[in-house]
Amino acid sequence: MDISVVIPVYNEEENVQQLYDELTEVLKKLTSKYEILLVDDGSTDTTPRVIKELVRKDSHIVNIKLRKNFGQTPAMLAGFNHSTGKIILTLDADLQNDPADIPRMLAKLNKGFDVVCGWRMHREDNFLKKIPSKISNYLNRKFTGVPIHDSGCTLRAYKREAIEDIRLYGETHRYIPALIAGKGYKITEVVSNHRPRRFGKSKYGAGRLVKGLLDLLTLKFLLKYRSRPIHILGTIGFLTLMLGFASGLYLVVDKFYYGKSISNRPLLSLTVLLGIMGMQLFFTGFLAEMLVRSGYDPKRTYNIEEITKKKK
Repeated sequence: MDISVVIPVYNEEENVQQLYDELTEVLKKLTSKYEILLVDDGSTDTTPRVIKELVRKDSHIVNIKLRKNFGQTPAMLAGFNHSTGKIILTLDADLQNDPADIPRMLAKLNKGFDVVCGWRMHREDNFLKKIPSKISNYLNRKFTGVPIHDSGCTLRAYKREAIEDIRLYGETHRYIPALIAGKGYKITEVVSNHRPRRFGKSKYGAGRLVKGLLDLLTLKFLLKYRSRPIHILGTIGFLTLMLGFASGLYLVVDKFYYGKSISNRPLLSLTVLLGIMGMQLFFTGFLAEMLVRSGYDPKRTYNIEEITKKKK
């Protein structure tokens, strides 16, 4: 297989057919060896029926149906894990990403890049979606150091070796370029054509922004301390213990040198608290080290009901 296209789908009954038509027109001009993995993330409308009809007509379509709505990140991970192409493309199912941009992205891969991200420079969304997105993109660049203008654009092209064995948590699909950059792969972006949503409802809300920011903080931690969490937790624990030791030493001097009573002083309570916190941080760091070494199975974040494909 040359190209695998992974598309998470959730309640997009009016968009799936047109997306298939546009995508197939582009892919047929590029290669005959391609597959389109439609990951149905627990749709409750007629989307499953539309996808099954596409499977019945076209052997290039792979239907991955999840048992319930797990979210875009697990759905995308399910597509990655079941794809077979040398190049993996991702895009949204709402028709806002333009499949016509795919050849330009593949051309960038051929120039030596490992990941090509779409950049919705002229975004066709309302004000309430643009402002949170700009804030998120700014923080993403500052926290990760990856100079990508649009971390929320799903339209991307990956070489398989770059995406292999990637571990995704929460809503971290938008930060895949940062995870890949941490492994030394080359990343670039191209300006993409962003279209207004014609059918269906947007799945983006204020809650998603909060989750994204929390995932960004987690990502920052993972990129720097993923293999040795004891380094940050142990450092904080050590500094906390040193503060507790300094305040305790001050109380000892006051008690035995100046003869002052320390039993009713708030500083005594603070000293004890700092000591307890320091020890807790140390032990938390050790536990984190053990968890890192015990491994993590990303397949547990989703549950597949069925995978269907037309036999050739």
